[in-house]
Amino acid sequence: MEKAKMIIEECIVVEGRDDSVTVKRAVDADTIETRGSAVPVHVIEQIKLADRRRGVIVLTDPDTPGERIRRIVAESVPTSKHAFLSKNEAKSTCGKRVGVEHAAPSSIQRALEQVRVPGHDVVTHRDPVSVADVRAAGLLAGPDARGRRGLVGEQLHIGYANGKQFLKRLHMFRIDRQEFHNAVAKVLQREEEPPR
Repeated sequence: MEKAKMIIEECIVVEGRDDSVTVKRAVDADTIETRGSAVPVHVIEQIKLADRRRGVIVLTDPDTPGERIRRIVAESVPTSKHAFLSKNEAKSTCGKRVGVEHAAPSSIQRALEQVRVPGHDVVTHRDPVSVADVRAAGLLAGPDARGRRGLVGEQLHIGYANGKQFLKRLHMFRIDRQEFHNAVAKVLQREEEPPR
């Protein structure tokens, strides 16, 4: 007997038709396609309407255009939720392309199970991560800062971002210092483990 598909009530914001097809293979959901990184005004209006009626989850490619779309939607629809795929999960079989359309159904399901919801009032965030915390963890500068920042982003289910956007994302999703330090510790522990 075939396992029932996971049902997602919210509309999922994706970049294009191939992403929609892949998402619908993984879950029972409706999608809204941005059709590129410009995100036309009429698409933003659709996303706003969907958010008011059902909620939306942004699931874009883990690359620069995908992050641009995510930022545009987050600024226009601050109550949007966010799901993230790592670059490894979104690689094509040849390994040269990255996108939601290349992800396995299990990766999409995992990302949608670990949706992040932004905090509405960052001022009330009790113990926010500071720039000094991120710097001390070796995530802003130095050897492998970029790679380590990506691994910590995966651990926290917030995806990869450059240093400035990474800190913004930590604040947006109200990740406190303890959660941040736990994620950093797990990444460092993995780095210290001998290869098998």
